[in-house]
Amino acid sequence: MNESKPAQIPVQLLVMDVDSTFINEEVIDLIAAHAGVGEQVADITERAMAGLIDFTGSLAERVALLSGLPESVLDEVRSQITLTEGAAELVAAVQDSGGQVALVSGGFTAIIAPVAAQLGITDVFANVLEVDDGILTGRTSGRIIDPSAKAEIFTDLVAAGGYAPEATVAVGDGANDVGMIRAAGLGIAFCAKPALVEAADASVTTRDLREVLDLIAARASA
Repeated sequence: MNESKPAQIPVQLLVMDVDSTFINEEVIDLIAAHAGVGEQVADITERAMAGLIDFTGSLAERVALLSGLPESVLDEVRSQITLTEGAAELVAAVQDSGGQVALVSGGFTAIIAPVAAQLGITDVFANVLEVDDGILTGRTSGRIIDPSAKAEIFTDLVAAGGYAPEATVAVGDGANDVGMIRAAGLGIAFCAKPALVEAADASVTTRDLREVLDLIAARASA
């Protein structure tokens, strides 16, 4: 007897935030722990994600505290990363239906890209930590993935793929995700800060990304 194929889901583009959404951790907090400034950086991160302080300034402040760490710390941190429950299933469902999955993060490419590649995700937009002679300089290089950049990247992906706006989904947890959440056909706040919940079309309060599939299915059948 032939096994039935999984039901196709009506998503042409799924864009997810990474820290505390696609993965369970805040990467910069893990790196900071190696520099002995974990609590200080975690406090800044919490306020930035709640929208209480400017994201770009807070990122520069936090990254500066990482100056002097060996680049090898990034490998150690990558080994600490855990995918959020249901992440693999959500990604596979979209990809199996012919949809595109992208990650747009205020975190760091060196950590995120290898983790994403394990699930076949090649579209990763994140910040680049500057390294000089194997040592973190305390600066980033290139484009900063701040709230406006996240929204711009989302709309650029929609345009590049020729996707129907109503067939796009964005998922995030922090105030820096508001722009892309509002731009999506279905914007989902995932275990999110109040500022994002207010902007989203729907909210998930259980740390299981399969709940996002349920929301997509419910919207499709409405």
